[in-house]
Amino acid sequence: MDRLTLRLPADLVHRFDAAAAGRGGRSRFLRRLMEEASQAPLPELVAATPAGRTGKLTLRLAEADLALLEAEAAVLGLSRTQWSVALIRRRLHRRPQLTPPEAFAFIAVQRELRRIGVNINQIARAMNTAVLEGTVLDLEMAQLAAFDTEIRAHLTGLRGAFEGNLAYWSDGT
Repeated sequence: MDRLTLRLPADLVHRFDAAAAGRGGRSRFLRRLMEEASQAPLPELVAATPAGRTGKLTLRLAEADLALLEAEAAVLGLSRTQWSVALIRRRLHRRPQLTPPEAFAFIAVQRELRRIGVNINQIARAMNTAVLEGTVLDLEMAQLAAFDTEIRAHLTGLRGAFEGNLAYWSDGT
């Protein structure tokens, strides 16, 4: 059986309870009102749920737990809902969950690596031309070595960031 949850002002609830008291109680009276309002039999339930449908999860936490959750989420710049969803998705999908600042940082690293890749491509073309002419371009070789070092540093940083992100969501540290 499905359930409806309503938030109502206290005075409306008291008036409804008074009206429902002689009519079988709150639930029975509300069902009768809904059936009368619809004036039609209930449709058959469809067994399959549509793709992409989301569900709602409600948690009840003690005040102390809720305060800790809000503090932990604030450290990452997330709301408590965003933090909880990230934790659940991390456990379910085994993938990093990026906060907005982390996502922007990863995008910046990706742009830098693309920039370096374009530069390497230009150097490779120049070296191919130079090799054809029988000369070695020391400047291009030095730039390639520098790019190699820079790429390795970015990749090491990315690896560390991913490992730190996975560790955070895995064990709460």
